[in-house]
Amino acid sequence: MANPIQIEQITERVERLLVRYEELQRTNTLLAAQLDTLTQERDSLKSRLSAARARVDALLERLPESTAQAAPKGSA
Repeated sequence: MANPIQIEQITERVERLLVRYEELQRTNTLLAAQLDTLTQERDSLKSRLSAARARVDALLERLPESTAQAAPKGSA
C-alpha cells in the first residue's frame, strides 16, 4: 500500500493536472471564439471581394470595344 508521502505526491500532481486542465479549457474557449471571429471576417472579406469583382467586370463591360483592345497592346 502507498505510504502517506506517496499519497501526498499523487494528490499534488492530480491538483496540478486539474489546474492545467482548467487552463486548457479556458484557452480552448478563447481560441474557438477567435476562430469564429476570424471566420466571420474572412466571409465578409470574401463577400466584399466578390462585390468588387462584379463592379470591375461591369465597368469593363461598359468600356468601348476599341479602348478595351488598345489597352493590352499599349501595355505590352
